[in-house]
Amino acid sequence: MTKFEKNSLEHYSFTMSEVRDEQHDYFLQEFKPNGAKLFLVGRIRKKDQEKASLFISIDENDFAHSLPNLPFGGLWTQESIPSDILDEFISFLLDSLTQLQAKKIAITQAPAAYGNQADLFSYLLFKSGFGLENLLNHQVVCGKKRIKKWLTQNFNKLHKKAKENKFNVTTGNIQSFTFLEEIAAWKDDRGHKQPLDENRLIQQVSTYPERYFVITVLHNGTAVAHALTVKLTGESLYYFYSAINPKNQLRLTGQLMMAYLLKLAAEQKVSLLDLGSSESNDEPNHKLIYFKNKYTDAFCNKPTWVKVL
Repeated sequence: MTKFEKNSLEHYSFTMSEVRDEQHDYFLQEFKPNGAKLFLVGRIRKKDQEKASLFISIDENDFAHSLPNLPFGGLWTQESIPSDILDEFISFLLDSLTQLQAKKIAITQAPAAYGNQADLFSYLLFKSGFGLENLLNHQVVCGKKRIKKWLTQNFNKLHKKAKENKFNVTTGNIQSFTFLEEIAAWKDDRGHKQPLDENRLIQQVSTYPERYFVITVLHNGTAVAHALTVKLTGESLYYFYSAINPKNQLRLTGQLMMAYLLKLAAEQKVSLLDLGSSESNDEPNHKLIYFKNKYTDAFCNKPTWVKVL
C-alpha cells in the first residue's frame, strides 16, 4: 500500500496514503473518477488527531486532481492551522506526488464560506508555484438566522401569491429522474451547455438518496422549473443544477424556486446555502447573478490551481 509520512514542528504530522479500508466519509469516495489508478488522501494531524484532509486521484495519464467529480475537493480543515504548517504540507504533497511520478496536479479549492482558511491555502498554493487555471464565483447565504429572517419576511406572501396564480411547488428526495430530461430540453432551447454527468448523478443519488432533493415548480399542473440540490456537508446545502422552461416567462417562477430552496435549507437546519456559480457557456450570466443577489449576502470565489511537477 502506498504511504508517505512526515513529522513537522508544533506536534504536527503529515501522511499521504491510498484510500482503501480506512475510515473516512464514503460520500467523498463516490466521486472517485472511474479511470483513477490511485485514490489518495493527504492528512494533517496534530498529536494523532486529524485536523485537515485533501483527497487526490491520479489518472492513467499521471494527472493528479483533487476529486474532479466533486464540486470542490481542496483542503478541508477542522480547525485553524498555522500558515507555516499549511505551507509545509503543500511541499509534502508535491514531494509525495513526485515520487509517485505524477506529472501535474490540479486543486479546486472550496469557496471561503466553507472554511475560514480557504483563501490562505489558495495564497500559499500560489506562492508554491501553482497557477490559476479557472475561477468561478459562488453566491451564498450564510447563517441560519439570515435564512430564517428571509423566510419570515417573504415566504407567506409568496405562497399566497402562488395560490392566486395557480402555482404549486413540490420539494423532496428524488423518486424519479424524469425531471432531468426536462432540464436538458430547456437548457438546449436556451443554447446552454450541459456539463452534468447524468449517469454518475443517478449512481450518487442511488447511494445517498437522503442527501439529494429536487424542487419542482408547477403552473396549472405542469412543471415549469426544476432545481436539484445536495446536502454536501452536514452544515451546507448546495444548489447546482436547475432550469426554467424558456416558454414560461413569469417572474414568480424563479421567485418560488428560490423561496422553497431557502425553506428547504431551514428544514435541513444548515448554516450555509450555496447557490453555486452563474455562468452560461463559460461566460458570466449577469442576469442570473443579479437575480441571485436578491437572496444572497456574499460572493465567494472557487479557484482551480494547477502545477506541473
